[in-house]
Amino acid sequence: MHLAISVEEAVDLIPDGATVMLSGFMGVGVPDGIVHALAGAGKRELTLISNDTARDATGPGPLFAAHCVKKLICSHMGLNTIVQAQFASGELEVELVPQGTLVERIRAAGVGLGGILTPTGVGTKVAEGKEIVTLDGKDFLLEKPLKADFALIAARSCDYVGNLAYMLTATNFNPIMALAAETVICEPEEIVPVGMIPPDLVKTPGVLVDHVIRASA
Repeated sequence: MHLAISVEEAVDLIPDGATVMLSGFMGVGVPDGIVHALAGAGKRELTLISNDTARDATGPGPLFAAHCVKKLICSHMGLNTIVQAQFASGELEVELVPQGTLVERIRAAGVGLGGILTPTGVGTKVAEGKEIVTLDGKDFLLEKPLKADFALIAARSCDYVGNLAYMLTATNFNPIMALAAETVICEPEEIVPVGMIPPDLVKTPGVLVDHVIRASA
């Protein structure tokens, strides 16, 4: 499989200071192997775009425990005590984004839009410094796209050309983030021959996937 690389090779591709999207929702649908490998490699100054920070030892938690992240863009951080402490101390910069807005900003980057208009956050701190657009007498915030250098995603199955299938709620942010990064690295549970994944179950086509992490020997 020409897309296959080791987790060590995947980590080597990601430099200090990179902007990284990480799939998952409270630890579900997270590529845990590459998260732990990044933390173990001691990467620094990362900007992390993730729906949430799960808990201290789950999801993206190891990245914060290893002090890999300089800036976090997320919709929720309240259950990770390490993130809370780093934010309170000033070590970690945090941009909180309403969850629906976060999803749509990522999608906007993936499909080439210049931004999205949303009423969410109008009249609150979320609106500070942002352009207000009035349409039919109603105010909307102009929210700009979110893109990344790397998207680290998880999949249930991957075939030899990189087509991906996800399982139930583990789908969450995976297919959206696969659209919005320069380099997409997938960590599947299994790699199967072409044809083993029914076409209707392919949620991310292989043309979007740059690298697939193969299982360790």
